[in-house]
Amino acid sequence: MAMSSAILGCRLPQHLTLFSPPLGFSLKLQHQSKLSCRRVFKMSATELTNSTISFESFAIKPPVHPTYDLKGIIKLALAEDVGDQGDVTCMATIPSDMEVEAYFLAKEDGIVAGIALAEMIFHEVDPSLKVEWSINDGDFIHKGLQFGKVHGRAHNIIIAERVVLNFMQRMSGIATLTKAMADAARPAYILETRKTAPGLRLLDKWAVLIGGGRNHRMGLFDMVMIKDNHITTAGGVTNAIRAVDLYLEQKNLQMEVEVETRTLEEVKEVLHYASQTKTSLTRIMLDNMVMPLPNGDVDISMLKDAVQLVNGRFETEASGNVTLDTVHKIGQSGVTYISSGSLTHSVKALDISLKIDTELALKVGKRTGRA
Repeated sequence: MAMSSAILGCRLPQHLTLFSPPLGFSLKLQHQSKLSCRRVFKMSATELTNSTISFESFAIKPPVHPTYDLKGIIKLALAEDVGDQGDVTCMATIPSDMEVEAYFLAKEDGIVAGIALAEMIFHEVDPSLKVEWSINDGDFIHKGLQFGKVHGRAHNIIIAERVVLNFMQRMSGIATLTKAMADAARPAYILETRKTAPGLRLLDKWAVLIGGGRNHRMGLFDMVMIKDNHITTAGGVTNAIRAVDLYLEQKNLQMEVEVETRTLEEVKEVLHYASQTKTSLTRIMLDNMVMPLPNGDVDISMLKDAVQLVNGRFETEASGNVTLDTVHKIGQSGVTYISSGSLTHSVKALDISLKIDTELALKVGKRTGRA
């Protein structure tokens, strides 16, 4: 089944299609894989026409967003790659009827993420492609591991290749760092922030879940978060919380409410307001109460004092100076959550490749230290 240029919003000559239709014979480029698979995902043409994506079979489901168009993001990523001419290199070098097997190869250790998304992308390009995995999202992969394969039309596998890898490498990088920080932060929970790549927020936050973290608010709509600019504009922290309480009551809304505090005096002011008034407040952010020391360590005494002041009356969240080196000590302070923008805004992609000739790829990888 060919995907038309109209689906991707591209104009092509009538004789040219972006993706080659599946045919009924194959040309194997290497011996049958010895990959032991727990699961085989067969993509059907009928699923492509269904505008609703079912996440029930996913090992870890993506977070919920009321307006996010995941299929639209996939189509946009494919469209920017094929442009208005399609894959001219494939059309010039590979017979249109050739079928192959390509193998996913880990080139460094880490947590894999984006397997479910990869299936969706291959599905979008060519529903006849057959994808198999020996692992699930959230599993550990080591350098040199073949952990999945895709079988079908060579043209369509190569067209999907870079888009699949771009998403998987970014998501796996996020999941790998999240796993390390989540393990170190215990008993506190690690959160990301809204510092995500524009247009990729759901995917970035999905990767955090896959890595064992928890999601902070999805956007401006699903949680009230009173930050420094709101406090300054409202004329103080008490005025800001009071205004939120009034707004939620007038609009008959129920949602979590967090307020940022920067000093112990602000913490005390929040607690005093809450002791005198019925409030919708659920969490207090303790911002920049972790002080870096010249020797690379951190001083968490102010953070611990703030946690003791709150004394379990509200959830607490530490923010600022959170790194892989400092998160364990911060997690011992008694805070409920630790948030870190670095999980998504400074991510290092995990090196993964998709190769048809894996024997040669492994030789090259060993020569360069990447397999």
